[in-house]
Amino acid sequence: MRVDGRKALVTGAGQGIGKAIALELSRRGADVACVDMNEETAKATAAEVEKCGRKAAALRADVAEYRAVVAAVEAAIGLFGGIDILVNNAGWDIVQPFMDTTPEFWEKVIAINLKGVIHVCHAVLEKSMIKSGKGKIVNIASDAGRVGSTGETVYAGAKGGVIAFTKSLAREVARYSINVNCVCPGPTDTDLYRRQSEKVREALERAIPFRRVAQPHEIASAVVFFASPLSDYITGQVLSVSGGLTMVD
Repeated sequence: MRVDGRKALVTGAGQGIGKAIALELSRRGADVACVDMNEETAKATAAEVEKCGRKAAALRADVAEYRAVVAAVEAAIGLFGGIDILVNNAGWDIVQPFMDTTPEFWEKVIAINLKGVIHVCHAVLEKSMIKSGKGKIVNIASDAGRVGSTGETVYAGAKGGVIAFTKSLAREVARYSINVNCVCPGPTDTDLYRRQSEKVREALERAIPFRRVAQPHEIASAVVFFASPLSDYITGQVLSVSGGLTMVD
């Protein structure tokens, strides 16, 4: 799976799954704009992209702020000339019972996880993909949005929204030869996962048929498939990468 010469923009690229996606795309031949709220981690990922022999940019933006998103997208286009691949990976949550959450918490979860995807898709489509008549968009949702997840109820709602948004957008932009697909990670070995209690982590690993959580690069491999020419006739689809934890139609 090669994406030689393609120009990619990855949100939440500073760490975890987003960093793995940015690096895997670069190893497969893409130049990558690394977008993150944390400019230092974005710069660190961009430096690793350059070590792979590809061009990179580190751009700071809060995906919940549309103006900041537009500025970052315009900067990436200015550097690369366009955007061929968009990966909406940025996300945020705190695991806790729904009845312990507040309206302020709901707003933040929805603003980052759902509205962030809407913001970045709109900006990239308007500024680059529709004009060029091509593009691959990969939205990172979650299996929480497919089957629910205790302690992540608002997050699950937002990610379910990402899944529905992906399918509807895929219908709208197919006329421009733009593919829109969705990857739903299951439990993955990231800093957030490691902050869970040992009891929770052991329970999750017992529930997964492969008896382990995913590594970030395994999520990245699914993203690269959707970003590559191998998926040219696939759009509006949702792929769970969960080691068999969730087997849903």
